[in-house]
Amino acid sequence: MSPEPMTPVTLSAYTLVTANGRGVNAVSQALRECRSGLTPCNFEDALLKTYIGRVDGLEEFALEDGLERFDCRNNRLGWLGLQQDGFMVSVAEAKQRYGTDRIAVIMGTSTSGILETEHAYRNRDPHTGALQGSFTSRYRYTHNMFSLGHFVRSYLGLRGPALVISTACSSSAKVFATAARYLQVGLCDAAIVGGVDSLCLTTLYGFSSLQLLSSQPCRPCDEDRDGLSLGEAAGYALLESSQKVRRKGAIALLGYGESTDGYHMSHPHPEGVGAIRAMRQALNRAGLQPADIDYINLHGTATRANDTVEDKAVHEVFGSQTAASSTKGWTGHALGAAGITEALISAICLTQGFVPGTLNCQRVDSALCSHILRENQSRPVRRVLSNIFGFGGNNCSLVLGVL
Repeated sequence: MSPEPMTPVTLSAYTLVTANGRGVNAVSQALRECRSGLTPCNFEDALLKTYIGRVDGLEEFALEDGLERFDCRNNRLGWLGLQQDGFMVSVAEAKQRYGTDRIAVIMGTSTSGILETEHAYRNRDPHTGALQGSFTSRYRYTHNMFSLGHFVRSYLGLRGPALVISTACSSSAKVFATAARYLQVGLCDAAIVGGVDSLCLTTLYGFSSLQLLSSQPCRPCDEDRDGLSLGEAAGYALLESSQKVRRKGAIALLGYGESTDGYHMSHPHPEGVGAIRAMRQALNRAGLQPADIDYINLHGTATRANDTVEDKAVHEVFGSQTAASSTKGWTGHALGAAGITEALISAICLTQGFVPGTLNCQRVDSALCSHILRENQSRPVRRVLSNIFGFGGNNCSLVLGVL
């Protein structure tokens, strides 16, 4: 049964930090200039021949003013994201409108502060193996999956519902769907949604062990693509029902679709069954047809399997007419923060009349059937579909558009 069309949810404010920019304008400028944030891996002592999208400066400060217990790379990145684009001012205004107990905090992450645990085990007592320092007492504020939600909620002074979603790459795309449901049933009047995922050794060596890392900057959809580039990012959006916030020209979530393949722990369903279901659900909730979508932001990780399967799914739903591209050549794959990153890049496309190409793609794989863009385009964009398909077949598609 197809889902009923949903009430649009307005993105009243949003902010983004990636390896190639702090703030929406900086990220937008990097996209237009085809300036990638990917650099040779220089993360700690990781001896890997690969490229990463690293946010500079996270080692140069610590969280203070009552936030010391939350201090870790992931929450530092989360704090940095909150400082951009006047987002704190928008949150303060929302608190005045609704009260602190009527604003939900819904975050997504896949690794949280796991780097703190990595450091703790490296520094354990050489004789007893005991963990040293304050790691045990700080675990719930750093590595624990709820750490990000707890940190954002505490820092913003909010007391409404709070949760953290961890479904691999789709984590911070699914926050939009969850927030839409919370708003629909009246659990909150507004929601801060977001995602933060930071680099750590577990993901770098883990993806390396799966032979999924490219030794070059990733090349989504290229005929010679050979793997992904890991990145890190932080992004947030303030969501309010369009029935309460009526602004012509505002960016809104028009529809969402979610599915789970349950096919394999890391490989997508070979026919893209779950991806097709998620995209069709998103279109149905938005009350749109495939031809109404002006641009598709692909999950596009640059692995052989992912790009091939996603192409099958996209072609099944949209045919070969709708322009599509992957933006991971600019940011790297931010894992649990990929969903918010690419949703907000989609918002940039809508507000600026801009469609990014697929950076680093020299020759589109002739086996792919979708309309893959290699070069940037400037043209009006009214509706965008953003795909995020995670490990385990955790799929999420978002439709964003101009009200």
